[in-house]
Amino acid sequence: MQSGKQVTLAMDTSSSPLLFVLEKDGKRYTARRRGIKQEKLLFPVLNALLKKAGADLADIGRVFIIRGPGRFTGIRISLTFASMMKYLNHTEVRGATLFEALRFQAENSRAFKSWKQQHPDGALAVVLHAFREEYFLQIFDEQNTAPAWLSREELLERLAQYGRPLCVAGSDKDASPLSGLLGGKYTLAEEKVCRLQPAQFLEMARQNGWEKDALEPLYLKPARFELIKPV
Repeated sequence: MQSGKQVTLAMDTSSSPLLFVLEKDGKRYTARRRGIKQEKLLFPVLNALLKKAGADLADIGRVFIIRGPGRFTGIRISLTFASMMKYLNHTEVRGATLFEALRFQAENSRAFKSWKQQHPDGALAVVLHAFREEYFLQIFDEQNTAPAWLSREELLERLAQYGRPLCVAGSDKDASPLSGLLGGKYTLAEEKVCRLQPAQFLEMARQNGWEKDALEPLYLKPARFELIKPV
């Protein structure tokens, strides 16, 4: 964090609800707001949090953002704000993907640690609803599997073919649990770690190990386009 700047801000505008977590002098201030047009919510919500904390934009020493996946416009909101703060306020910018954030939460949970002890060769998969019958997927293992945007059928097939025990974190349509999609075929992470938790999100923001100057968005190619091959 920049010397003299007292505020750390973690923000996720990749989808609804928008999430802000702000810390000053050891106190945490949180706001969630639902709405498709996050650009209209950004500054009113942020200004309200800063006012509660007795701070202003110039006091923000670090911004931590979610780089995607999610809505194109939503991701751009965080990136644009972080870029503005970096160049105009000399604010330090760090970030992670939503896959990485949910991995962080899941792997720090007692339930996952217990599951991992019972399944030492098992891996964590993060599944997120993307659009209609399509999903985002990333499996975290020693292969560093790249994230993907898959149709429902492709997702289920890829999980079934993985061949090792899986613990799955994430959510289905309208932030509903994955149980309806995956049934009882896999161990599901605790519901509380399947969406960003303010305390865990802020803990990520405090850490120096995440990518610095993280202004590169994670946009994944939709499954319906991956099937189209150039002539």
